[in-house]
Amino acid sequence: MSISANAIAGLHPTAKTPAQARRTVLAAGEGLRLQSGPGRDLIFKLTGEDTNGALDYFVVEVAPRGGPPLHVHHSQDETIHVLKGRYKVRIGEDLFVLEEGGFAYLPAGIPHAFLNLTDAPGEVIVVYVPGGGHHFYAEMGPLARAEKPDRAAIAAVFAKHGMTLLGGPLSLD
Repeated sequence: MSISANAIAGLHPTAKTPAQARRTVLAAGEGLRLQSGPGRDLIFKLTGEDTNGALDYFVVEVAPRGGPPLHVHHSQDETIHVLKGRYKVRIGEDLFVLEEGGFAYLPAGIPHAFLNLTDAPGEVIVVYVPGGGHHFYAEMGPLARAEKPDRAAIAAVFAKHGMTLLGGPLSLD
């Protein structure tokens, strides 16, 4: 049995070693800007390409009363850390409310969604493990923001990137 140097060092199997990693320093608002659904802009501080597939780290600007539809990632874990706003979060069948500073871990294989409950724009930090989610948003953003979004085309992009679209956004009640 062979053990990789990364395993010995306790690193994720796809993580770069310190000598391979590209150092990244960004100011507020800097990063790869992509769009998601209406009123959801994303600023990727790190993509899977920056981390050799290990993770994505991005800030999501969430519209008032906005959030993603119910969906499931089949191979990516996700975290949400609330910077601004108050959010309803669904994880499986359970509902939670996250205030500023609140945090949720959404394991792969569990349906989830979140909704900004406020009348003001919100912000959350999202981390995907493994990375590569920016490819999904590059394809999905223009479809989701079309004048008449094509649900079948959006569902196909979800499927192409290892996710399943299960329903619409959460409701306020």
